[in-house]
Amino acid sequence: MSIKANSTNKSLQLLISITTVLLISVCCFLTTHLIGYKVVALILLMTVSLLAMLFDILPVLIAALLSALIWNYLFIPPIYTFHIETAEDVLMFFLYFVIASVNAVLTFKIKQAEKIARDKEEKENTIKLYNTLLNSLSHELKTPIATIIGAVDTIKETNKKLSSEQQNELLSQIDIASIRLNNQVENLLNMSRLETGLLKLKLQWCDVNELIHLVIEKLQTSTNKQIIFISNEALPICKIDNGLIEQVLQNIISNAIQYTP
Repeated sequence: MSIKANSTNKSLQLLISITTVLLISVCCFLTTHLIGYKVVALILLMTVSLLAMLFDILPVLIAALLSALIWNYLFIPPIYTFHIETAEDVLMFFLYFVIASVNAVLTFKIKQAEKIARDKEEKENTIKLYNTLLNSLSHELKTPIATIIGAVDTIKETNKKLSSEQQNELLSQIDIASIRLNNQVENLLNMSRLETGLLKLKLQWCDVNELIHLVIEKLQTSTNKQIIFISNEALPICKIDNGLIEQVLQNIISNAIQYTP
């Protein structure tokens, strides 16, 4: 599928390149008595240069060859023939073809170098982002795991000494830490699915105020902190992935509950 699309793209580039050179040549031919055939060479070179900035090397090289042949046939005396009378015109024709070809190749090489540099920078940024996320998540995973292990060890070692209230408090800590741990694992799975393209957005119309209230209700039961939300009634209904946005809101509010006074 990709090869076919690439082939179609190159064919389109070739068609546009040839059409552009032909149109410019016709315009120059109609005004050649005003500008002269030497100026036409500069105009055609500029056309090839512009094409080289936009397209792949093959269509541009073909455009360069076509423009050279057209310039020779229609503009270099004697016209309507590929014969060139003067040594100066022969040299000009040769230089025109060399400059047009070299220009096409150099522009293509520059574009390739820029693409490689961009890809390298994007890759480095992606790696940096993933390292940051993984370091953050590894820390986030350690905390609930440590809470669960600590609470379980306390229950094991001092089970008979603990009051019913203390046991409930430890069980509550285990419950909260388990939910948090599950959320972090879900985040990791979602990251993996997004990267592989397995996680597809399920866009649905949603009242964002209602969604936020729902998230707050779930989190309010696990904290003593008061969460105040002032809804914006002017906010229109949005088409979003409810599940993912709910997860985002849950992460943000959970972090606020945990790390702010």
